[in-house]
Amino acid sequence: MSLMNNLSTSMISSSSSAFLAPVSFNSSRTQSVTVSLKSINIVKCVATPQEQQTAAYKTNVSRNANIAKLQAGYLFPEVARRRVAHLVKYPNAQVISLGIGDTTEPIPDVITSAMAKRSHGLSTLEGYSGYGAEQGEKALRAALASTFYGNLGIEEDDIFVSDGAKCDISRLQVVFGSNVTMAVQDPSYPAYVDSSVIMGQTGQFQKDVEKYANIEYMRCTPENGFFPDLSTVARTDIIFFCSPNNPTGAAATRDQLTRLVQFAKDNGSIIVYDSAYALYISDDKPRSIFEIPGAKEVAIETASFSKYAGFTGVRLGWTVVPKQLLFSDGFPVAKDFNRIVCTCFNGASNISQAGGLACLSPEGLEAMQEVIGFYKENTKIIVETFNSLGFKVYGGQNAPYVWVHFPGRSSWDVFSEILEKTHIVTTPGSGFGPGGEGFIRVSAFGHRENVLEACRRFKQLYN
Repeated sequence: MSLMNNLSTSMISSSSSAFLAPVSFNSSRTQSVTVSLKSINIVKCVATPQEQQTAAYKTNVSRNANIAKLQAGYLFPEVARRRVAHLVKYPNAQVISLGIGDTTEPIPDVITSAMAKRSHGLSTLEGYSGYGAEQGEKALRAALASTFYGNLGIEEDDIFVSDGAKCDISRLQVVFGSNVTMAVQDPSYPAYVDSSVIMGQTGQFQKDVEKYANIEYMRCTPENGFFPDLSTVARTDIIFFCSPNNPTGAAATRDQLTRLVQFAKDNGSIIVYDSAYALYISDDKPRSIFEIPGAKEVAIETASFSKYAGFTGVRLGWTVVPKQLLFSDGFPVAKDFNRIVCTCFNGASNISQAGGLACLSPEGLEAMQEVIGFYKENTKIIVETFNSLGFKVYGGQNAPYVWVHFPGRSSWDVFSEILEKTHIVTTPGSGFGPGGEGFIRVSAFGHRENVLEACRRFKQLYN
Protein backbone atom coordinates (compact mmCIF):
# COMPACT_ATOMS: atom_id res chain seq x y z
CA MET A 1 0.00 0.00 0.00
CA SER A 2 1.48 3.31 -1.10
CA LEU A 3 1.05 5.35 2.08
CA MET A 4 3.51 7.77 3.60
CA ASN A 5 3.96 7.95 7.34
CA ASN A 6 6.48 10.79 7.65
CA LEU A 7 4.34 13.68 8.71
CA SER A 8 5.52 17.24 8.43
CA THR A 9 3.88 20.01 10.37
CA SER A 10 2.99 23.36 8.85
CA MET A 11 2.45 26.31 11.10
CA ILE A 12 -0.81 27.61 9.71
CA SER A 13 -2.66 29.88 12.08
CA SER A 14 -5.40 32.43 12.31
CA SER A 15 -6.08 35.23 14.70
CA SER A 16 -7.70 34.59 18.03
CA SER A 17 -8.64 36.91 20.84
CA ALA A 18 -9.92 37.05 24.38
CA PHE A 19 -13.16 35.54 25.54
CA LEU A 20 -15.29 38.64 25.10
CA ALA A 21 -14.75 41.81 23.15
CA PRO A 22 -15.07 44.93 25.35
CA VAL A 23 -18.47 46.50 25.48
CA SER A 24 -19.02 50.18 26.39
CA PHE A 25 -22.24 51.87 27.39
CA ASN A 26 -22.98 55.57 26.83
CA SER A 27 -24.63 57.36 29.74
CA SER A 28 -27.29 60.02 29.12
CA ARG A 29 -28.60 62.88 31.27
CA THR A 30 -32.19 63.18 32.37
CA GLN A 31 -33.90 66.17 30.74
CA SER A 32 -37.03 68.04 31.87
CA VAL A 33 -39.76 68.15 29.25
CA THR A 34 -42.82 70.42 29.46
CA VAL A 35 -45.93 69.08 27.76
CA SER A 36 -48.98 71.25 27.16
CA LEU A 37 -52.24 69.39 27.69
CA LYS A 38 -55.39 69.63 25.62
CA SER A 39 -58.84 68.47 26.44
CA ILE A 40 -59.30 64.88 25.37
CA ASN A 41 -62.44 63.33 24.00
CA ILE A 42 -63.27 59.95 25.47
CA VAL A 43 -63.51 57.17 22.91
CA LYS A 44 -65.22 53.96 23.90
CA CYS A 45 -63.52 50.81 22.56
CA VAL A 46 -65.79 47.91 21.82
CA ALA A 47 -64.31 44.45 21.36
CA THR A 48 -65.30 42.68 18.16
CA PRO A 49 -65.38 38.90 17.84
CA GLN A 50 -62.09 37.50 16.51
CA GLU A 51 -62.16 35.32 13.46
CA GLN A 52 -61.71 31.69 14.30
CA GLN A 53 -58.25 30.49 13.33
CA THR A 54 -58.44 28.08 10.45
CA ALA A 55 -56.81 24.73 11.11
CA ALA A 56 -53.83 23.95 8.89
CA TYR A 57 -54.62 21.74 5.92
CA LYS A 58 -53.35 18.18 6.35
CA THR A 59 -52.81 15.54 3.70
CA ASN A 60 -53.88 11.92 4.13
CA VAL A 61 -50.28 10.68 3.99
CA SER A 62 -49.02 9.09 7.21
CA ARG A 63 -45.65 10.08 8.59
CA ASN A 64 -42.87 7.50 8.33
CA ALA A 65 -43.13 5.79 11.72
CA ASN A 66 -39.44 4.89 11.66
CA ILE A 67 -38.34 8.52 11.37
CA ALA A 68 -40.70 9.29 14.24
CA LYS A 69 -38.59 6.95 16.42
CA LEU A 70 -35.55 9.21 16.17
CA GLN A 71 -34.67 11.05 19.35
CA ALA A 72 -34.40 14.86 19.04
CA GLY A 73 -32.11 16.09 16.27
CA TYR A 74 -29.03 14.57 14.70
CA LEU A 75 -26.08 15.17 17.04
CA PHE A 76 -24.03 17.70 15.10
CA PRO A 77 -26.87 20.03 14.05
CA GLU A 78 -27.91 20.02 17.73
CA VAL A 79 -24.38 21.06 18.74
CA ALA A 80 -24.52 23.79 16.09
CA ARG A 81 -27.93 24.94 17.37
CA ARG A 82 -26.54 25.33 20.89
CA ARG A 83 -23.58 27.25 19.52
CA VAL A 84 -25.93 29.68 17.79
CA ALA A 85 -27.99 30.07 20.98
CA HIS A 86 -24.79 30.80 22.90
CA LEU A 87 -23.87 33.54 20.44
CA VAL A 88 -27.30 35.09 20.87
CA LYS A 89 -26.67 35.16 24.62
CA TYR A 90 -23.07 36.39 24.23
CA PRO A 91 -22.98 38.25 20.90
CA ASN A 92 -19.42 39.48 21.42
CA ALA A 93 -17.96 36.13 22.49
CA GLN A 94 -14.99 34.81 20.57
CA VAL A 95 -16.26 31.26 20.15
CA ILE A 96 -13.79 28.53 19.21
CA SER A 97 -15.26 25.39 17.66
CA LEU A 98 -13.52 22.11 18.49
CA GLY A 99 -16.77 20.18 18.26
CA ILE A 100 -18.03 19.25 14.81
CA GLY A 101 -15.12 17.62 12.99
CA ASP A 102 -14.94 20.08 10.12
CA THR A 103 -11.58 20.81 8.51
CA THR A 104 -10.24 24.37 8.63
CA GLU A 105 -7.02 24.52 6.61
CA PRO A 106 -6.91 25.43 2.89
CA ILE A 107 -6.94 22.68 0.28
CA PRO A 108 -3.41 22.37 -1.17
CA ASP A 109 -2.89 24.26 -4.42
CA VAL A 110 -1.81 21.18 -6.36
CA ILE A 111 -5.34 19.84 -5.78
CA THR A 112 -7.38 23.01 -6.33
CA SER A 113 -5.40 23.77 -9.50
CA ALA A 114 -6.53 20.46 -10.98
CA MET A 115 -10.15 21.21 -10.06
CA ALA A 116 -9.89 24.72 -11.54
CA LYS A 117 -8.46 23.33 -14.78
CA ARG A 118 -11.27 20.79 -15.03
CA SER A 119 -13.84 23.44 -14.22
CA HIS A 120 -12.52 25.83 -16.87
CA GLY A 121 -12.41 22.97 -19.37
CA LEU A 122 -16.17 22.61 -19.05
CA SER A 123 -16.51 25.96 -20.84
CA THR A 124 -14.85 24.52 -23.96
CA LEU A 125 -16.14 22.07 -26.55
CA GLU A 126 -13.11 19.86 -26.04
CA GLY A 127 -13.32 19.84 -22.24
CA TYR A 128 -17.06 19.65 -21.67
CA SER A 129 -18.57 16.51 -20.18
CA GLY A 130 -22.06 15.81 -18.86
CA TYR A 131 -23.21 12.73 -16.98
CA GLY A 132 -20.39 10.39 -16.10
CA ALA A 133 -20.31 6.81 -14.89
CA GLU A 134 -22.28 6.46 -11.66
CA GLN A 135 -19.47 4.30 -10.26
CA GLY A 136 -16.84 6.98 -10.87
CA GLU A 137 -14.28 7.81 -13.50
CA LYS A 138 -12.05 4.92 -14.51
CA ALA A 139 -8.79 6.79 -13.90
CA LEU A 140 -9.77 7.70 -10.34
CA ARG A 141 -10.98 4.19 -9.50
CA ALA A 142 -7.69 2.78 -10.81
CA ALA A 143 -5.67 5.29 -8.78
CA LEU A 144 -7.61 4.47 -5.60
CA ALA A 145 -7.03 0.75 -6.13
CA SER A 146 -3.28 1.13 -6.64
CA THR A 147 -2.71 3.75 -3.92
CA PHE A 148 -4.71 2.27 -1.04
CA TYR A 149 -5.18 -1.39 -1.95
CA GLY A 150 -2.05 -2.39 -3.85
CA ASN A 151 -1.29 -6.10 -3.34
CA LEU A 152 -4.55 -6.58 -1.39
CA GLY A 153 -6.52 -8.08 -4.27
CA ILE A 154 -8.89 -5.11 -4.66
CA GLU A 155 -9.48 -4.13 -8.28
CA GLU A 156 -10.74 -0.86 -9.73
CA ASP A 157 -14.19 -2.28 -10.52
CA ASP A 158 -14.61 -3.15 -6.82
CA ILE A 159 -14.50 0.59 -6.06
CA PHE A 160 -17.50 2.94 -6.22
CA VAL A 161 -16.66 6.67 -6.13
CA SER A 162 -19.21 8.76 -4.27
CA ASP A 163 -19.98 12.12 -2.68
CA GLY A 164 -18.75 10.92 0.70
CA ALA A 165 -18.68 7.99 3.12
CA LYS A 166 -21.71 9.24 5.09
CA CYS A 167 -23.86 9.16 1.94
CA ASP A 168 -22.66 5.65 1.11
CA ILE A 169 -23.56 4.41 4.59
CA SER A 170 -27.20 5.27 3.87
CA ARG A 171 -27.02 3.74 0.37
CA LEU A 172 -25.68 0.54 1.90
CA GLN A 173 -28.59 0.54 4.34
CA VAL A 174 -30.99 0.66 1.38
CA VAL A 175 -29.20 -2.40 -0.02
CA PHE A 176 -29.57 -4.27 3.28
CA GLY A 177 -33.22 -3.34 3.77
CA SER A 178 -35.37 -3.36 6.88
CA ASN A 179 -35.21 -7.06 7.79
CA VAL A 180 -31.57 -7.22 8.88
CA THR A 181 -30.13 -6.95 12.38
CA MET A 182 -27.15 -4.75 13.13
CA ALA A 183 -24.36 -4.23 15.63
CA VAL A 184 -22.45 -1.04 16.29
CA GLN A 185 -19.51 0.04 18.41
CA ASP A 186 -20.62 1.94 21.49
CA PRO A 187 -19.68 4.77 21.27
CA SER A 188 -19.66 5.37 17.52
CA TYR A 189 -20.49 7.79 14.73
CA PRO A 190 -24.27 8.38 15.02
CA ALA A 191 -25.03 7.94 11.30
CA TYR A 192 -24.87 4.14 11.70
CA VAL A 193 -27.61 4.00 14.31
CA ASP A 194 -29.78 6.77 12.88
CA SER A 195 -29.79 5.25 9.38
CA SER A 196 -30.73 1.88 10.89
CA VAL A 197 -33.65 3.48 12.72
CA ILE A 198 -34.85 5.23 9.56
CA MET A 199 -34.68 1.95 7.61
CA GLY A 200 -36.88 0.20 10.16
CA GLN A 201 -34.22 -2.20 11.42
CA THR A 202 -34.75 -1.25 15.08
CA GLY A 203 -37.38 -1.14 17.76
CA GLN A 204 -38.33 1.88 19.83
CA PHE A 205 -35.86 3.94 21.82
CA GLN A 206 -35.55 2.67 25.38
CA LYS A 207 -35.00 5.70 27.59
CA ASP A 208 -33.98 3.72 30.67
CA VAL A 209 -30.88 2.37 28.92
CA GLU A 210 -30.52 5.06 26.23
CA LYS A 211 -30.59 2.44 23.45
CA TYR A 212 -32.78 1.38 20.55
CA ALA A 213 -34.27 -2.09 20.74
CA ASN A 214 -32.90 -4.67 18.29
CA ILE A 215 -29.48 -3.03 17.99
CA GLU A 216 -26.48 -4.84 19.42
CA TYR A 217 -24.37 -2.18 21.16
CA MET A 218 -20.77 -3.44 21.35
CA ARG A 219 -19.37 -1.60 24.37
CA CYS A 220 -15.90 -0.14 23.79
CA THR A 221 -14.22 1.20 26.93
CA PRO A 222 -10.75 2.09 28.19
CA GLU A 223 -10.83 -1.20 30.12
CA ASN A 224 -11.15 -3.33 26.95
CA GLY A 225 -8.88 -1.12 24.84
CA PHE A 226 -11.92 0.22 22.98
CA PHE A 227 -12.37 -3.14 21.25
CA PRO A 228 -15.52 -5.12 22.12
CA ASP A 229 -15.49 -8.47 23.88
CA LEU A 230 -16.80 -10.47 20.93
CA SER A 231 -17.63 -13.44 23.15
CA THR A 232 -20.46 -11.37 24.62
CA VAL A 233 -21.75 -9.97 21.30
CA ALA A 234 -24.88 -11.54 19.85
CA ARG A 235 -24.96 -12.58 16.21
CA THR A 236 -26.21 -9.88 13.81
CA ASP A 237 -26.40 -9.59 10.04
CA ILE A 238 -24.46 -6.33 9.79
CA ILE A 239 -21.55 -5.08 11.92
CA PHE A 240 -20.59 -1.40 11.67
CA PHE A 241 -16.98 -0.88 12.70
CA CYS A 242 -14.87 2.29 12.46
CA SER A 243 -11.09 2.34 12.84
CA PRO A 244 -9.57 4.70 13.77
CA ASN A 245 -12.75 5.19 15.71
CA ASN A 246 -14.83 8.31 15.80
CA PRO A 247 -15.15 9.47 18.59
CA THR A 248 -12.63 7.59 20.75
CA GLY A 249 -9.68 7.85 18.36
CA ALA A 250 -8.75 4.21 19.00
CA ALA A 251 -7.31 2.21 16.10
CA ALA A 252 -7.76 -1.56 16.07
CA THR A 253 -4.70 -3.80 15.97
CA ARG A 254 -4.09 -6.49 13.36
CA ASP A 255 -4.93 -9.18 15.89
CA GLN A 256 -8.19 -7.46 16.85
CA LEU A 257 -9.30 -7.09 13.22
CA THR A 258 -8.36 -10.71 12.55
CA ARG A 259 -10.70 -11.72 15.38
CA LEU A 260 -13.42 -9.45 14.00
CA VAL A 261 -13.19 -10.97 10.52
CA GLN A 262 -13.30 -14.48 11.99
CA PHE A 263 -16.29 -13.50 14.14
CA ALA A 264 -18.11 -12.29 11.01
CA LYS A 265 -17.28 -15.50 9.16
CA ASP A 266 -18.43 -17.69 12.03
CA ASN A 267 -21.75 -15.82 12.11
CA GLY A 268 -22.23 -15.25 8.39
CA SER A 269 -22.25 -11.47 8.95
CA ILE A 270 -21.16 -8.52 6.82
CA ILE A 271 -18.77 -5.91 8.26
CA VAL A 272 -19.19 -2.30 7.12
CA TYR A 273 -15.73 -0.94 7.86
CA ASP A 274 -15.40 2.86 8.04
CA SER A 275 -11.79 3.85 7.35
CA ALA A 276 -12.33 7.60 7.00
CA TYR A 277 -9.31 8.39 9.24
CA ALA A 278 -6.91 5.68 8.05
CA LEU A 279 -4.17 8.09 6.93
CA TYR A 280 -3.95 9.44 10.49
CA ILE A 281 -2.51 6.11 11.64
CA SER A 282 1.16 6.62 12.46
CA ASP A 283 2.09 3.14 13.70
CA ASP A 284 1.79 -0.36 12.19
CA LYS A 285 -1.95 -0.80 12.72
CA PRO A 286 -3.90 -1.79 9.57
CA ARG A 287 -5.24 1.02 7.42
CA SER A 288 -7.68 -1.23 5.58
CA ILE A 289 -9.81 -4.19 6.63
CA PHE A 290 -8.60 -5.90 3.45
CA GLU A 291 -5.15 -6.28 4.98
CA ILE A 292 -6.76 -9.09 6.97
CA PRO A 293 -6.91 -12.49 5.20
CA GLY A 294 -10.47 -13.50 4.35
CA ALA A 295 -11.90 -10.00 4.73
CA LYS A 296 -12.98 -9.75 1.09
CA GLU A 297 -15.58 -12.48 1.79
CA VAL A 298 -17.20 -10.62 4.71
CA ALA A 299 -16.43 -6.90 4.49
CA ILE A 300 -17.24 -3.64 2.76
CA GLU A 301 -15.03 -0.57 3.27
CA THR A 302 -16.05 3.09 3.10
CA ALA A 303 -13.57 5.95 2.91
CA SER A 304 -13.35 9.64 2.15
CA PHE A 305 -11.11 12.51 1.10
CA SER A 306 -12.85 14.82 3.60
CA LYS A 307 -10.33 14.68 6.46
CA TYR A 308 -7.26 14.13 4.26
CA ALA A 309 -7.56 16.95 1.75
CA GLY A 310 -10.15 19.25 3.31
CA PHE A 311 -12.94 17.94 1.07
CA THR A 312 -15.72 18.33 3.66
CA GLY A 313 -17.36 20.84 1.31
CA VAL A 314 -16.04 19.49 -1.99
CA ARG A 315 -17.55 16.04 -1.24
CA LEU A 316 -15.71 12.97 -2.51
CA GLY A 317 -15.37 9.47 -1.11
CA TRP A 318 -15.45 5.85 -2.12
CA THR A 319 -16.74 2.44 -1.08
CA VAL A 320 -15.13 -0.93 -1.79
CA VAL A 321 -17.48 -3.88 -2.33
CA PRO A 322 -15.40 -6.94 -3.29
CA LYS A 323 -16.70 -9.42 -5.86
CA GLN A 324 -16.16 -12.20 -3.32
CA LEU A 325 -18.81 -10.79 -0.95
CA LEU A 326 -22.05 -12.73 -1.45
CA PHE A 327 -25.52 -12.77 0.05
CA SER A 328 -26.89 -15.99 1.53
CA ASP A 329 -28.35 -16.96 -1.87
CA GLY A 330 -24.99 -16.48 -3.59
CA PHE A 331 -25.90 -13.19 -5.27
CA PRO A 332 -23.03 -10.63 -5.29
CA VAL A 333 -23.56 -7.72 -2.89
CA ALA A 334 -21.71 -5.46 -5.36
CA LYS A 335 -24.39 -5.95 -8.00
CA ASP A 336 -27.14 -4.80 -5.65
CA PHE A 337 -25.05 -1.86 -4.50
CA ASN A 338 -24.43 -0.94 -8.13
CA ARG A 339 -28.19 -1.04 -8.75
CA ILE A 340 -28.85 1.31 -5.83
CA VAL A 341 -26.06 3.65 -6.93
CA CYS A 342 -27.42 3.81 -10.47
CA THR A 343 -30.95 4.46 -9.18
CA CYS A 344 -30.20 7.00 -6.44
CA PHE A 345 -27.06 8.74 -7.64
CA ASN A 346 -25.73 10.29 -10.85
CA GLY A 347 -22.09 10.03 -9.83
CA ALA A 348 -19.70 12.36 -8.03
CA SER A 349 -19.00 15.78 -9.51
CA ASN A 350 -16.48 15.60 -12.34
CA ILE A 351 -14.70 18.60 -10.78
CA SER A 352 -14.44 16.81 -7.42
CA GLN A 353 -13.09 13.70 -9.15
CA ALA A 354 -10.40 15.79 -10.85
CA GLY A 355 -9.41 16.94 -7.37
CA GLY A 356 -9.41 13.36 -6.10
CA LEU A 357 -7.09 12.27 -8.91
CA ALA A 358 -4.75 15.14 -8.05
CA CYS A 359 -4.78 14.03 -4.39
CA LEU A 360 -3.36 10.68 -5.46
CA SER A 361 -0.48 12.11 -7.50
CA PRO A 362 2.92 12.06 -5.77
CA GLU A 363 2.65 15.81 -5.14
CA GLY A 364 -0.94 15.47 -3.92
CA LEU A 365 -0.11 12.67 -1.49
CA GLU A 366 2.75 14.72 -0.06
CA ALA A 367 0.49 17.77 0.30
CA MET A 368 -2.22 15.73 2.05
CA GLN A 369 0.31 14.35 4.48
CA GLU A 370 1.38 17.89 5.36
CA VAL A 371 -2.22 18.84 6.16
CA ILE A 372 -2.71 15.66 8.19
CA GLY A 373 0.56 16.37 10.02
CA PHE A 374 -0.71 19.84 10.93
CA TYR A 375 -3.88 18.43 12.51
CA LYS A 376 -1.89 15.72 14.30
CA GLU A 377 0.27 18.44 15.86
CA ASN A 378 -2.95 20.14 17.03
CA THR A 379 -3.98 16.83 18.56
CA LYS A 380 -0.69 16.56 20.44
CA ILE A 381 -1.20 20.05 21.90
CA ILE A 382 -4.71 19.17 23.11
CA VAL A 383 -3.62 15.83 24.59
CA GLU A 384 -0.75 17.45 26.47
CA THR A 385 -3.09 20.12 27.83
CA PHE A 386 -5.61 17.71 29.32
CA ASN A 387 -2.86 15.40 30.59
CA SER A 388 -1.29 18.35 32.42
CA LEU A 389 -4.67 19.03 34.06
CA GLY A 390 -4.85 15.47 35.39
CA PHE A 391 -7.57 14.13 33.08
CA LYS A 392 -7.63 10.63 31.63
CA VAL A 393 -7.18 11.19 27.91
CA TYR A 394 -7.60 8.69 25.06
CA GLY A 395 -7.16 8.79 21.29
CA GLY A 396 -5.08 11.40 19.56
CA GLN A 397 -2.21 9.20 18.38
CA ASN A 398 -3.92 7.77 15.30
CA ALA A 399 -6.90 10.08 14.89
CA PRO A 400 -7.75 13.80 14.96
CA TYR A 401 -9.95 13.36 18.04
CA VAL A 402 -9.19 13.48 21.75
CA TRP A 403 -11.52 11.56 24.09
CA VAL A 404 -11.48 13.12 27.58
CA HIS A 405 -13.01 11.42 30.62
CA PHE A 406 -15.09 13.33 33.18
CA PRO A 407 -16.09 10.46 35.50
CA GLY A 408 -19.46 10.70 37.20
CA ARG A 409 -20.58 13.69 35.14
CA SER A 410 -23.14 14.14 32.38
CA SER A 411 -21.55 14.72 28.99
CA TRP A 412 -24.06 17.41 28.10
CA ASP A 413 -23.42 19.12 31.44
CA VAL A 414 -19.69 19.21 30.73
CA PHE A 415 -20.37 20.45 27.20
CA SER A 416 -22.54 23.25 28.62
CA GLU A 417 -20.01 24.14 31.33
CA ILE A 418 -17.18 24.46 28.83
CA LEU A 419 -19.29 26.47 26.39
CA GLU A 420 -20.66 28.78 29.08
CA LYS A 421 -17.35 29.43 30.85
CA THR A 422 -14.82 29.34 28.00
CA HIS A 423 -16.86 29.86 24.81
CA ILE A 424 -15.42 26.64 23.36
CA VAL A 425 -17.61 24.16 21.49
CA THR A 426 -16.82 20.48 22.09
CA THR A 427 -18.99 17.39 21.49
CA PRO A 428 -20.73 15.50 24.33
CA GLY A 429 -19.75 11.85 24.39
CA SER A 430 -23.27 10.60 25.06
CA GLY A 431 -24.23 11.84 21.59
CA PHE A 432 -22.25 8.90 20.23
CA GLY A 433 -24.14 6.32 22.29
CA PRO A 434 -24.62 5.38 25.95
CA GLY A 435 -21.00 4.22 26.13
CA GLY A 436 -19.91 7.82 25.62
CA GLU A 437 -21.53 9.15 28.78
CA GLY A 438 -18.99 10.87 31.00
CA PHE A 439 -16.72 11.80 28.06
CA ILE A 440 -16.34 14.72 25.70
CA ARG A 441 -14.74 14.65 22.26
CA VAL A 442 -12.36 17.46 21.39
CA SER A 443 -11.59 17.87 17.71
CA ALA A 444 -8.14 18.82 16.43
CA PHE A 445 -9.59 20.50 13.36
CA GLY A 446 -8.83 24.16 13.93
CA HIS A 447 -6.40 26.94 13.16
CA ARG A 448 -3.25 26.66 15.27
CA GLU A 449 -3.74 29.87 17.23
CA ASN A 450 -7.35 28.94 17.97
CA VAL A 451 -6.22 25.58 19.34
CA LEU A 452 -3.56 27.26 21.49
CA GLU A 453 -6.09 29.80 22.77
CA ALA A 454 -8.61 27.04 23.51
CA CYS A 455 -6.00 25.15 25.51
CA ARG A 456 -5.21 28.31 27.47
CA ARG A 457 -8.89 28.60 28.34
CA PHE A 458 -9.11 24.92 29.32
CA LYS A 459 -6.20 25.47 31.71
CA GLN A 460 -7.86 28.56 33.16
CA LEU A 461 -11.10 26.64 33.75
CA TYR A 462 -9.73 23.39 35.18
CA ASN A 463 -6.45 24.36 36.86
